[in-house]
Amino acid sequence: MHRAAANAAGRGRLPHPRAPPGRSRAQPGTLQPPLGVLRAPPLRSAAAPGAVRGSPGPLPAPPLAPPRAASSRGCAAPARPYRDGSGAERHGTRALCPQVPELQKATVRIQRPERVRGILRAMKEQGRSKLQVISDFDMTLSRFLCNGRRCPTSHGILDSSRVVSEDGKQKLKELLHHYYPIEIDPNRTLEEKQPLMVEWWTRAHELLSQQKIQRDDIAQIVRESGVMLRDGFGELFGQLQQQEVPLFIFSAGVGDVVQEVLRQAGVLHPNVRVVSNYMDFDEQGVLTRFKAPLIHTYNKNNSVLQGTGYFQQLSTRTSIILLGDSMGDLTMADGVPTVENILKIGFLNDKVEEQRGRYLEAFDIVLESDETLEVVNGILRYILSQT
Repeated sequence: MHRAAANAAGRGRLPHPRAPPGRSRAQPGTLQPPLGVLRAPPLRSAAAPGAVRGSPGPLPAPPLAPPRAASSRGCAAPARPYRDGSGAERHGTRALCPQVPELQKATVRIQRPERVRGILRAMKEQGRSKLQVISDFDMTLSRFLCNGRRCPTSHGILDSSRVVSEDGKQKLKELLHHYYPIEIDPNRTLEEKQPLMVEWWTRAHELLSQQKIQRDDIAQIVRESGVMLRDGFGELFGQLQQQEVPLFIFSAGVGDVVQEVLRQAGVLHPNVRVVSNYMDFDEQGVLTRFKAPLIHTYNKNNSVLQGTGYFQQLSTRTSIILLGDSMGDLTMADGVPTVENILKIGFLNDKVEEQRGRYLEAFDIVLESDETLEVVNGILRYILSQT
């Protein structure tokens, strides 16, 4: 995921995307589905908000949704495809997997339904003992929009907070204007971008380290930020905790902030592991630097996990649900020693029309402008049900 993000409006600060302060993005767009892309009719549902607001102390997670019985049968065979008004070939989503009605949502697009059906069947057969979830945090577990405005990411929570001077904010914005065009330049290769991303993150972290940020201020900074988790986060974390399924959060943001957001939301359970950029404080609790290794948008892979042994400890967990919102998130499972089944779910939050094709090629399921975790929760209910 990109660096930094937006702070809530109304505090005199500009919206921030996922980079040093100042980045803003276009609002998501809509377009009829292209040929061969599955897009389902709407499914109405209500979800509790996932806000981490300014009230003191941890916020309890919403109660889990009542368990729903799932058929013991695997996902059904496809219905006969039909052509919609746009000429796109579509399959009825109840035929894709009737046991996961959330796949009927209008936000769902699937380019290869047969592949998704096969993965779901295999994961159901292998069950919870083989399952693990690997997820990005910013704009994946956290929301992209909050009440119609851009939500802050973990970097943005710090960059736009009261603990960063106006001079510091301006310098972070200048870094953004220089490096962000490089990050999104389609004519540059990954090999060209990577050293420049390291340079960007390093310089931004150095600026933050000059702000004398206190460890004890982190909790209050998070409470004041207006950050929100996606609707349905309580059920997601609750299902995984109850079924003892590991959740690995791989973030290019700020680990201390990510953990505090989860703590205040009441979902930092023992089965949750966060790998991210962590701050290093001196004996007085003042930020002096960021710890190695540095994690940026394009190195979220095994290169920054060497020596941790995390995936080796989970070598029997060969079914993976991967959640992300950028192309850099696709490599998060590269360190898993054995992968039998992997389902890649991508949240397409921004510039929807422009990026749709790339996301449909890269992810098995694409969720367009969907601020909820309903589809992920529906899939988990199906896989983890005992019937």
